[in-house]
Amino acid sequence: MNSLTDRYLAATLPSVPSARREEIAVELRGSIEDMIEDRTGNGQDPGTAEREVLTELGNPERLAARYADRRLQLIGPTYYLVWLRLLRLLLSFVPAIVGTVDAVSSAATGEVGVGGAIGSGIGTAIEVAVHIAFWLTLTFAILERTTPVQGLGDWNVDQLPRVPVDREMSLASTATAVAWLLFGIAYLPLQHFQSWIESDSGANIPIIDPALWSSWLPVLLAVLVGSVVFEIVKYRVGRWTWPLIGVNVALHLAFAVPVAWLILSDRLLSPEFVQRFEWLREGDNLGTVANVTAVVLAVVVIWDVLDSVRAIRRRHA
Repeated sequence: MNSLTDRYLAATLPSVPSARREEIAVELRGSIEDMIEDRTGNGQDPGTAEREVLTELGNPERLAARYADRRLQLIGPTYYLVWLRLLRLLLSFVPAIVGTVDAVSSAATGEVGVGGAIGSGIGTAIEVAVHIAFWLTLTFAILERTTPVQGLGDWNVDQLPRVPVDREMSLASTATAVAWLLFGIAYLPLQHFQSWIESDSGANIPIIDPALWSSWLPVLLAVLVGSVVFEIVKYRVGRWTWPLIGVNVALHLAFAVPVAWLILSDRLLSPEFVQRFEWLREGDNLGTVANVTAVVLAVVVIWDVLDSVRAIRRRHA
């Protein structure tokens, strides 16, 4: 049991199916002996011939995997492209959303400064990305090894997407935009009940003035819902058109103008929220926050509109 062949068989057989182990042992030993005999018949030294034959057969673990029809990769070719597309999609927006929510929550509680809140958000985003990559990969690795392939089939040209060649809206960017809009739609009413900002007595403090529910907040929610529909339609069209740009401008203005006007007139933030943070009441800090917010809104609107116009100009250049 000390020959190279015996040692090779001992390293190979434990990893093959037990029901076929004896059959594989006889077959493999016979193949090795035949290959050695062919070489020695041509005048080669038996020891050298045995070593070269086993070297050609390769790593016994790889050979055992071939006998067992077992893949030696984390994600095999069957599900690789599905795994890669889903991984890219999730990493494109989930870590950013969770990290932003964490940063905003940390800053809103006042427990850390702006720098600390940003650092916390970045750390959370990285942690979420690692978890997504690990658990998604583990899920597909298990799926690859335990589940019979169903429904994937061989690729053919009929599976090519029926989209314009010059598609300008990717699925990842659309999914990210829709996710942010849905977050805004959910958080506007949620923050009146759970804003994660509390008074000294532990009561919830809404960020947006509750009085606006009788006027502007339903309008803003309707605009956000319309924006979700617009993003889906825009993705279906696949590229910017002048009518789409017109609708985009209208939706931007319908949201940005009321928000800018409300915050510049000190009507957007709830009085309890302003009173909760002392730095907002100092000097003209509240006015500065309002001015910066209005400028940011204007820049976002102008940039988005110009970007869409540039897309059309590039297409017709």
